[in-house]
Amino acid sequence: MAGSTLPRRALGRTLRSFRLRASKGQFVAGRHVDMSPQSISRMEDGQRVKISTAQIRELLEFYGIANPSQERDDLLALWEEVKQQDLVSRALGTSKGWWRSYSDQFTPHFDHYLNLETAANHLTTHQLVMVHGLLQTPEYRRSLIKATHPDLSNVDVERRLELAAKRQERLNDKNFRLDAILSEATLKHQPGGLAVMVEQLQHLAEIGTRENVSVRVVPFTVGTHAGLALQSFGLLEFPPFANHLKEPPVVYVEGSVGALYLDQEQVIIRFQQAITALRRVALSEDDTRELLSATTKEYAK
Repeated sequence: MAGSTLPRRALGRTLRSFRLRASKGQFVAGRHVDMSPQSISRMEDGQRVKISTAQIRELLEFYGIANPSQERDDLLALWEEVKQQDLVSRALGTSKGWWRSYSDQFTPHFDHYLNLETAANHLTTHQLVMVHGLLQTPEYRRSLIKATHPDLSNVDVERRLELAAKRQERLNDKNFRLDAILSEATLKHQPGGLAVMVEQLQHLAEIGTRENVSVRVVPFTVGTHAGLALQSFGLLEFPPFANHLKEPPVVYVEGSVGALYLDQEQVIIRFQQAITALRRVALSEDDTRELLSATTKEYAK
């Protein structure tokens, strides 16, 4: 998990909870350890900032964390994990994330999503209109790029396709699982035309046979279901840390001009319940492959 943002996110979230419990503002906290309030904010958001172990210890004292205490030990253990992962990432040349070389090809909010997707060990996605990016064929993806960015140069189109292909390498990791729940509507829309959709549906049927990938379709015939209200979303879940702390799941909801990252407990529960309801009405994996095959034959006529 070299380059993972999880320990850093957990460190920032824990320090924020300590600061709020101590009723301290970011300005006074930053001044206490000779940091700007902006740096305190970035650190609490799980971003990289320049901070030393001595400053971490000073913050713990400022926030009233007892010494010794389990809270203090857990936080310092988490900080050691952050430092060790930084060393590994620098040695492997992955400290900035492989996707950063394509930063001119995606919106700023997607950088955060790719950090999360790379760190996750389980992604459950519900798609109402389009096939999820991890499952798109190159020509399907190309047609979407052309539709949304008709003036994009051929060079930039190819770079975006490279980014998509590298992102899909995540599926080669046996420790990562993808559960894709698709509305039948995703099979009926035809980006790029019938030939492109034939290839896309064949790909869905094939990749759904992998042990770590599940593809299931919610047919039109089930009527109203929970997914219609929540629309398209992804639920990202993460492996435990070495010290057994857990990173809470994150729900990702993408819009045309931005995205939402939701991690409040009650919101996560709502989406987990929706996923349970969707699985209840979705076709089985075998029945999904039969529907994909029938739709492919229909398009290939």
